[in-house]
Amino acid sequence: MAEERGFSLIELLIVVAIILIIAAIAIPDLLKSRQAAQQASAVASLRALNTAEVTYAATYTTGYSQDLISLDGNAIPATQASAGLVDSILGGGTKSSYGFEYASNPANPPPPLPCVPGIVTQGGVGTAPISSYSINASPLQCAGNGNFYFTDQSGAIRQNNSTAAGPGDPPLAG
Repeated sequence: MAEERGFSLIELLIVVAIILIIAAIAIPDLLKSRQAAQQASAVASLRALNTAEVTYAATYTTGYSQDLISLDGNAIPATQASAGLVDSILGGGTKSSYGFEYASNPANPPPPLPCVPGIVTQGGVGTAPISSYSINASPLQCAGNGNFYFTDQSGAIRQNNSTAAGPGDPPLAG
């Protein structure tokens, strides 16, 4: 009599069910981790933009930049219109599922249009010298995922959990 080898259909179904249960537990945690990484990237990008603005103002002595695109670029030598202080992705206004809205000399910093990717604007008068700027970072998916962030020439990064952040929101700790 030959011995049968292999698994029965019931045994295979049990294994598949166990794998599905493990996946159902792990996937939400994976999505939360991804969201946390995107938020950390947005905050780091705002810090990089603040640093780039200070460098720009010190280098060109005309105040802050007119727009994000002026901070980008690879002109040799660097110019006011192509300073090369941030990478081309961030200079384009989007990074890590966040859109960055920039306003130079804003009279009242405009709130960003929620869920609109990569808006790059010139608010206020926009003439040299540019003495102030504001940057909003908003999540692109609009599914209620992610925090909204704001920064300006003060260097403080502010956060709002539900709507566009502004100068009146609390700063991030640390």
